[in-house]
Amino acid sequence: MFELGPDHEEFRRLVRDFATGEVEPHVHQWDREHHFPTDLIPKMGDLGLFGLVVPEQYGGSLEHATGAFTSLCIAIEELGRVDQSIGITLSAGVGLGINPILTYGNDEQKQTYLPDLVAGRALAGFGLTEPDAGSDAAASRTRAELVGDEWVVNGAKAFITNSGTDITSVVTVTARTGTIGGGDGTPGKPEISAIMIPSGTPGFEVAPAYDKLGWNISDTHGLSFTDCRVPAENLLGERGEGFKQFLKTLDDGRIAISALALGLITRMREEAAAYSKSRLAFGKPIAVNQGVSFQVADLAVMEETARLLTYRAAWLKDELEAGRRSVAEVKQAASIAKLYTSEAAVSATRIATQIFGGNGFMEEYPVARFYRDAKILEIGEGTSEVQRMVIARGLGLPA
Repeated sequence: MFELGPDHEEFRRLVRDFATGEVEPHVHQWDREHHFPTDLIPKMGDLGLFGLVVPEQYGGSLEHATGAFTSLCIAIEELGRVDQSIGITLSAGVGLGINPILTYGNDEQKQTYLPDLVAGRALAGFGLTEPDAGSDAAASRTRAELVGDEWVVNGAKAFITNSGTDITSVVTVTARTGTIGGGDGTPGKPEISAIMIPSGTPGFEVAPAYDKLGWNISDTHGLSFTDCRVPAENLLGERGEGFKQFLKTLDDGRIAISALALGLITRMREEAAAYSKSRLAFGKPIAVNQGVSFQVADLAVMEETARLLTYRAAWLKDELEAGRRSVAEVKQAASIAKLYTSEAAVSATRIATQIFGGNGFMEEYPVARFYRDAKILEIGEGTSEVQRMVIARGLGLPA
């Protein structure tokens, strides 16, 4: 059965010290100014956070790590406990930036991009979602036509993390590259492939940053491609396999989002417990009231449940890499963890804000920032509705 060993707990202390020392003192200002701290990324690289699941030959530490994916989740949790935007920067940087290249790239592609990504000298994005194609990824309208020895890409992507920073080196995008099957009056299915588009490529435009409800520190942009040409060898993996690649990438991402949500729940429990003991009303700490103390108890239950679901899923992912578990087990555990923790995180911020009362509505208190940040957890990496569909299918239901 899974458990976190001494090495994992020592790593947790290391990341927590980094988060409280390098991130916490600045997040209020960064959030207020919608500032992406580019100079923080190399520091995260120096700590080894981007290389936890990457082999040594590309600058990572995978060969010497036990439970590498679990370690990544610990890092995301601890960063997310201090600030959700910084946590998602790591989560997306590894899960959506590094992972597709590492998993499906050829050696030349890996050697070109991974060393800088692992070191934190660069970031990469993954362009899947489109203005009219979110959860229905098969409805993608972005197209790529092979003309001679080049792909010509036309289309648009929406809500892409780490895509417009000063150090973004490449964005992998999914695009229709043809049609599979069909004939005799029957329409075929879209052939979806993944293509790597380096930053600065002519025809690749990054829209201004979104004005978001939360995750104000996170870099998020819309992208557009107008006769954007890249070499044919920028195809990532096999032609027509982009949709399958994306689905596998999401399984890992859902566990990472669960870890991010866990960090939020933990922080809400800590903040609510401390405030309820120090805030006086009618001459007594508000914690003496069961209406308050029972809600803090509920936060503790949410935290414990979220922790068990998250790290069981992470353990299964590590066991899968060792050949001891199945893809189906990981997929189901990932969706269960993501569904519970994301919805619990939204509830946790509501409870904590209510305990803080009027102060909870003030930006000087961190619960207000976490309240704004929580909602996206139920949407990104597959909505709650999608998770329920995946879980139902895993139970053999015709969802």
